[in-house]
Amino acid sequence: MNRYAEELEFAVRLARSAGTLILESYGRVGRVRHKSRRDVVTDVDYRSEALIDKRIRRRFPDDGILAEEAGADRVGGTDGARRWWAIDPLDGTVNYANGIPYFCVSIALIDEQVPVVGVVFDPLRGDLYTATTHTAARLNGALAKASTKESLGDCVVSLAILGPGGLARERRIAPEIRIHRRMGSAALSLASVGAGRFDAFVQNGGLSRWDVAAAGLIAEHGGAVVTNLTGGPWWDPRQAAPMLNIVAAPEPHHGELLRLLSATGTRVRSRR
Repeated sequence: MNRYAEELEFAVRLARSAGTLILESYGRVGRVRHKSRRDVVTDVDYRSEALIDKRIRRRFPDDGILAEEAGADRVGGTDGARRWWAIDPLDGTVNYANGIPYFCVSIALIDEQVPVVGVVFDPLRGDLYTATTHTAARLNGALAKASTKESLGDCVVSLAILGPGGLARERRIAPEIRIHRRMGSAALSLASVGAGRFDAFVQNGGLSRWDVAAAGLIAEHGGAVVTNLTGGPWWDPRQAAPMLNIVAAPEPHHGELLRLLSATGTRVRSRR
């Protein structure tokens, strides 16, 4: 029995509605504002987030919400709600604003500080990744499985090493894998690990809770080992800064990736 079946069904409908809104303006983006030197936000981010926020408050008024643009409402602390939603209304905004077809909607439910429902929706392809704490990962309703490749040298890895010397470290890892990619949507790339589309995902920081809550759950329940850079827990519900870091890979290759990262001197970094 899936304790969170109702919430999963709700999150799926919500992600699809947000995806429809996003596609209506794809290729016709209006105002684009810089949040930082690298990050931008569009009017579509705000409208998608407002849609998601409104429907969550109407359906689950006692739940808290953590959203990329609006921030936190009753999340954590002594006044925090037991349950809260982590939402990224448009992950991959830079791609979206430039017409690059790689972005998604990410919605997760956190209960007792643990992700229990994860939905990542790619509206361009109609691909829906889902998982709950009680169920396996699924892609478009079918069971999803992490890669079963026997050799790390055959693996395609979503790899982003931030900070000074990051690109040089990536070049040192490159000969050990088939090829690496930076796609511009961490949520979509990490969720893809749960379905074996990416064989592994590595990012040494710059990730916020709304980036990874849903996708990390999906990758884990697809059979990947998901940890932080040192092999510890990937999820920290109280990490407000963009310092979350993730290594997700099939069990036979996860330890080797951790070793390679350590050998190259890769440390946790913030994108800021």
